[in-house]
Amino acid sequence: MGPADWGDVPTWIGGAGALAAGWFAYQTIKSQRQQIGEQQAFIVEQTRFMDDQRENLELERAELRAQAEERRVSQARQIHMDFHTWGYSSEDVYGGSGYSAWRVEVGNRSDDPIHDVVVRFGETYSAASARERQGSHHPDRGQRSVPVELIPAGHTVVFESPHWEEPTVDNNRPALLFTDDGGVRWRHDSYGKLEEVPADGAS
Repeated sequence: MGPADWGDVPTWIGGAGALAAGWFAYQTIKSQRQQIGEQQAFIVEQTRFMDDQRENLELERAELRAQAEERRVSQARQIHMDFHTWGYSSEDVYGGSGYSAWRVEVGNRSDDPIHDVVVRFGETYSAASARERQGSHHPDRGQRSVPVELIPAGHTVVFESPHWEEPTVDNNRPALLFTDDGGVRWRHDSYGKLEEVPADGAS
């Protein structure tokens, strides 16, 4: 056996070192890719979780807003307005067309009072008189000043319009305005539409 070929040993060592370096670099890149993949998966999962949380919060907020809105309009929806016209025709007696007036009953069917109650007719006229229906047997027959400052829970107040000739009545349909116990001003027209009156709106 002859002496070792030391001329090939450095070459062998260099090749082994290059192979080890390559293997190390490969493992490093593989590990980094694995870490990046795990981070990306974590980010995707966190993003999905945050989207779910955001959606749940939005649903909860929408539900809370709906509940708050329902509470806000709950009393107003329990205020009822019933109305009809009444009067007589004097054509045969006096040669005129007679007169008519609106009779409007405002019933507070809620558990709280309503305030500053006004019934208007058309754009110009307010109620000529008001009386509490439950007070018809009292000495003052339940008469109330207009506008009515307060209608307690469970009470009904009857408003009457001025007296007009019959053709004028339909042009001056009634509308109810009142403030609920939470301080919100409402308008209820003769077609059943209920709407909030803006704070700076005329009442």
